Amino acid sequence: MVEPSFSLSELNRQVKNAVRDALPEAYWLRAETSDVRVNRNGHCYLEFVEKDELGHAIIAKARGVIWGNTYRLLSPFFEQETGQQFTSGLNVLVQVTVDFHELYGFSLTVVDIDPSFTLGEIARNRQRVLKRLEEEGVLRLNRELELPELTNRIAVISSPTAAGYEDFRDQMENNPAGFVFYTKLFPAVMQGERSEESIIAALEAIFQHGDFFHAVAIIRGGGATSDLSCFDSYNLAANVAQFPLPVISGIGHERDVTVLDVVAHTRGKTPTAVAEIFIAHLTKTATELDVLQERLVSRTQGLLVEERSDLLSLSNRLVHHSSLYLQRETAAIQQLATGARHSFRQVLQKEFAYLQEAMITTRHSTRRLLDEEGHRLIQAKRTLQHSSRVELRDERHFLENVEQFVRMVSPANVLKRGYTLTLKDGKIITTSKGLQEGELIETRFRDGDVTSVIQSTGLPSTESEV
Repeated sequence: MVEPSFSLSELNRQVKNAVRDALPEAYWLRAETSDVRVNRNGHCYLEFVEKDELGHAIIAKARGVIWGNTYRLLSPFFEQETGQQFTSGLNVLVQVTVDFHELYGFSLTVVDIDPSFTLGEIARNRQRVLKRLEEEGVLRLNRELELPELTNRIAVISSPTAAGYEDFRDQMENNPAGFVFYTKLFPAVMQGERSEESIIAALEAIFQHGDFFHAVAIIRGGGATSDLSCFDSYNLAANVAQFPLPVISGIGHERDVTVLDVVAHTRGKTPTAVAEIFIAHLTKTATELDVLQERLVSRTQGLLVEERSDLLSLSNRLVHHSSLYLQRETAAIQQLATGARHSFRQVLQKEFAYLQEAMITTRHSTRRLLDEEGHRLIQAKRTLQHSSRVELRDERHFLENVEQFVRMVSPANVLKRGYTLTLKDGKIITTSKGLQEGELIETRFRDGDVTSVIQSTGLPSTESEV
C-alpha cells in the first residue's frame, strides 16, 4: 500500500497553519538589523540577525518586513526618539508577528518598536569603547599633550565642501588679533559607512608630515545625529587617543558627546568654536610675550637706575674722601709752612696743584664710567629687542618655506608642470597590468579631463620598445 504524499504547496500550507496555531500572538524580539531597504511602495524589507558573544559569527537569521503604513509611522518616531535613522547595524527591540507563506517561507512582520532599547545600546556601546580604551591605558594620552605656545600650523580633517570648514577658515583668517594661521586640509568623508576609514586615512597622511604641524582639527558642520555613529567607533577613537599631535574636535553637535570628543585633547562644539580655541591659545601666548617684554624692559630700566645710583654714590664718596685727604694734607703743609714757609713754598704749590689735578681726573673718570655703563645697558636692551625680531622673522620664513613646499608637491602643481594623471573608476593607475580592452580610463590634464577607451593592452616585447 502506497503511503499518502503531499505536494509542496500542501506541505507548506500545513506548516503555515501549524505556525499560526502555535504562535498566534505578537512577540517582542531583540535582534540586530541587516540589509535594510525600502521599496518604491514604502514597504521596508530587512533581515534580523543574532551574533555570538564576540560579535563575529551569525547564529540566527530571519527575514523581516515592515509594511508601508506601519513604516511611515515607526520610522520618524524611531529617528525622533533616538536621533538615528532606522538602518542596518542597529540593535533593536521590535514587536513582531510570526508568519509562514507557502511561496515566500518564514518571515517576521514588525508591528511596533521600542526606541529606548536602541538608545541604551548606543550608550552601552560608548561605555564599552571608553572602558576598553581605559583598560588599554590610552584614553587620556592625547589630552596629556601640550599645545605649543606658538600653535599656528594646523592640519584640518574635514569635507572640503562642508559649510563648517568654510566657517572655520573664515574665523581663522579674520581673527580680531590679526594672527597668521597656516592650515592644510586633509579631505575625508565625514558621514556614512566610509567615514571611519576615511578619517583614519587622513590621520595617517598627517602623521607622515607630523613635523610640519602643531595640532590637528577634526571638524564637521552639523548634520543629523544619526551620522555621528562613526565618531563612537573604537578604531577611530584609538587612533586619535594615541596620535602624537593634539587633536581638537568640533563635529557640530552641542548635545551629543561622542567617544572622539572624550579622547580628543580639547572639544569644540562647532568648527567655529575650534577656531576660537586656537585663536584664544595664540592670544594667551601673545599676552604672555607682551608681559615678558614689559618685565624685561622694566627690569632693564631698574638695573640702569640701580647702577647709576651706585656709581653716583661711589663718586660722592670718592669726592668726600678726596676732600678730607686734601684738608689733612693742607693742614700738614700749613704746619710745615709755619716753620719753613719760604723753604717749602714751591713744594707746597706743586703738591696742591697735583691734588687739584687728581681730583679733577677722578671726577672726569667717574663721569666717563657712568656714561659707559649707561651706554652698555642701552645697547644690551637694543640687542635683546633685535634678537627677538630676528627670531620672529626666522620663524615666519620657515613657515613660508613649508607652505611653499606643500604647494609644490600638491597634485595640482604637478599637473601645471605638464604631467598628467590616469585614473580608472576614480583611482590613480600607474601600470597597464589589469587593464582590459574596452574599459574606460580618464586622463587628467592641468586644464581638464579626457575619457578614453582602451583598444589594446599588448605589452612591449623588448626593453627598447618600452
